[in-house]
Amino acid sequence: MSTTESSSGKILVWGMFLLMFILHQDKWWWNDGTLVLGFLPVGLAFHAAFSLGCALLGWTAIKFAWPHDLEAFAETETTVSEKVEGSS
Repeated sequence: MSTTESSSGKILVWGMFLLMFILHQDKWWWNDGTLVLGFLPVGLAFHAAFSLGCALLGWTAIKFAWPHDLEAFAETETTVSEKVEGSS
């Protein structure tokens, strides 16, 4: 993955995070008695959808903003330390 793709992925994740942070403050449905599907209060339905959105945000962060270079570095360090321990 190139640096440009990584940077745009991080911007996307941060943008989605800020959007989710703002949407979590759902004061507009606190006093709304509307039922979704005839049984689910609209505020609870919103939070169910919000939870799915958070899961999507987590997937997006892993897919597009994960620091693969640091992960590769950590795996290299583990391999080197295993070789050193094995030769002792």
